[in-house]
Amino acid sequence: MPEANGHGGHALIQAVVKARVGGTFWGTDPAAALAEAGDRPLALLRPGNLRQAAQMLALAQGWNLLPCLVMPTTAHWKSTLHTQLQAQGGILLHDPVDPWPLLDRCARVIVDGNDTVGFLALLAGKPVTCVQTGYLSGRGLTHDVGLTERKAPRSLAQLAEAVLRDGTRYIDPFTGKPCDCDAVIELLHFWRAFCHQNREVACCTGMALWKRRDITRFFHNGARPVPFFAGSRRPAQFARRQRGAVAVWATRETLELAVEASEARVPLYRVEDGFIRSRGLGSDLYPPMSIVVDRRGMYYDPTSGSDLEVLLADTTFTPALLRRARNLRRMLVTHRITKYGSGHADAPLPPLPAGRRCVLVPGQVTDDASLRLGGAGIASNLELLRRVRAVEPDAYIVFKPHPDVEAGHRPGVVSDEDALRHADMVARGTSLARWLDAADAVHALTSLAGFEALLRGREVIVHGQPFYAGWGLTRDMAPMAWRRRTLTLDELVAGTLLLYPRYLDPETGLPCPPEVLVQRFAERGRRKHAPVLSRLRQWQGRLRRAIWAMQGRLLGAWS
Repeated sequence: MPEANGHGGHALIQAVVKARVGGTFWGTDPAAALAEAGDRPLALLRPGNLRQAAQMLALAQGWNLLPCLVMPTTAHWKSTLHTQLQAQGGILLHDPVDPWPLLDRCARVIVDGNDTVGFLALLAGKPVTCVQTGYLSGRGLTHDVGLTERKAPRSLAQLAEAVLRDGTRYIDPFTGKPCDCDAVIELLHFWRAFCHQNREVACCTGMALWKRRDITRFFHNGARPVPFFAGSRRPAQFARRQRGAVAVWATRETLELAVEASEARVPLYRVEDGFIRSRGLGSDLYPPMSIVVDRRGMYYDPTSGSDLEVLLADTTFTPALLRRARNLRRMLVTHRITKYGSGHADAPLPPLPAGRRCVLVPGQVTDDASLRLGGAGIASNLELLRRVRAVEPDAYIVFKPHPDVEAGHRPGVVSDEDALRHADMVARGTSLARWLDAADAVHALTSLAGFEALLRGREVIVHGQPFYAGWGLTRDMAPMAWRRRTLTLDELVAGTLLLYPRYLDPETGLPCPPEVLVQRFAERGRRKHAPVLSRLRQWQGRLRRAIWAMQGRLLGAWS
C-alpha cells in the first residue's frame, strides 16, 4: 500500500459519505427487505465463500444481531445456508445491491479484509469485523477474528488517502484523460442521483421507435431497462403493480391514458425535448441528447405549475451553481450553440441597414403545444409579425422561419409576400445564432429563441407566456402575475439548463452534465454525418416543400 500522511483524507471521507458512492451504488435498493426486518439491529454479512458465510452467521448470532447476508453474484451455495439463515430470521440479498441503505441500518459489518463495502463501512463510522486478512485488517481499524497478521498502523484518514488518491488512477470517461479523485466522486454522485430518480419510473409510453434506444439510456436505473408499452391500460396497470410512474411523451398523452392512470392511482411524468437538444432537427429524426421529465406538468404550459416553474420560483441557487451557470452561458455564446447544435454558424449575414434598430422575429410551428397553451391568443406567425410591426414601426424587422417549417415537416408556412407586408427581410440559410448576435432585440411568442437571446444579452420582448418570461428579464406583453420572483440571468440559466433537464453524451451514450454536451457540439471537426433515417427524412421534407409550393402557385393561378 502506498504511503500516505492523511492530509486531505478527512475531506475525502466526508466527500464519499456525503455522495454515497462506492461499491455497487447503482444496485438494487434493499428498502423493501429492510422494512420487513422492522427495528431489530442488523449485522451486514458479505461472505466470499461458504466457510466465511457460516462463520459470519455464527458471529451475528453470538452478538444477537439479525443477519443481512449479501450473496456474491457468482455464489452457488445459497441453499446450504437457507435453513440457518431462516432460523435466525435473516435477510438474504444478492449483489449488485446498493450498500448505503444497508450501512445506514446495520450495527456491525462482517467482511473479508479486501471487501469494498467494508472500506465504505469504515468511512461511514461503522464497526467492521474481518474474518480474512486483507488491506483493511491488521491496522487497528477493524476487529479481526482468527487473524494474527499485524501491519503498520494507519489512521482512517491515512487509509482513505492511500486507497482513494495514492493507490488509484482515474480516467475521465468523456475525455479519456487522467483526472483526480474529487472529480470522479462528483461524477459518481451525479450518476447515483440519475439512477435513483429513474427508479420512480416503471415504464414508458408514447415514445417513437427511433427514439427508444436513447430514451432507455435517459431512464437507466442501474437494474433493468425501462419497458415500453402502447395504449393506455397496459402502461397504467404495469406501473400500478410496480408502484411507479408512467413516463409519457407529452404531446402523445391521451385522455384515455390520463383516466387509466388516475383510476390506477399512478402518476404521469411528461417527457419532452430539452433545450440543448441535438446536432439536427427532431423532425429529421435526430435523436434527442437532452430531455426534460416533468412530474407536475410541462414547461411550455404556463398554467400547469411545472417542475421548472417551481424550481425557478423556490430554489436557493448556491454560488457554485451560479458559477457553473455563468460558465455554461459563456460556452453556449462563444460556440454559437442553440437548441439544434452549432448549425451553419460560419455562413455570413446579409448586409443590414446602418442606423436602424434590427429586430429578429423567430417563427414557430403553428400546431405546437406551446402556442396552444402559452400563445396568449396569438395563433399564427403572420399575426405575430403584425403585432411586432405595430410595436416597432421604424425597426428593420427580420423574420426567420422555424427550421421544422423550413424543412417541410411541420405547419406554419408564411409566404414571403405575406411576411414582407410587415417584415423587411425573410432570413434563410444563416444560423439562428448569427442573427441573435446581430439583432438589437428579439420579439418572441413562446420560442426558445427568446431564451437564447437572453443568454446573449439581447433585449427580449415576449408576446406569449413562455417559461423564461415573467421573471424580470423580459418585456412581457402578456404578463404573468403569479410569477413574483425576480431572477438574475444566471439563476434562470441554472434552473433551466443545469437543474431541470437530463443530458446524454453522444459519443459514449453516458449521462453527462450539459457542459460535456455543449463541448461535443462545439467540436465541429468531429461532427458525424447525418444518420440514414435523418437523410431520408430530409429528402421527404424537401419533397413536401416542393408540393406545398406547387399548390400555392396553382391556387394563385386559379384565384
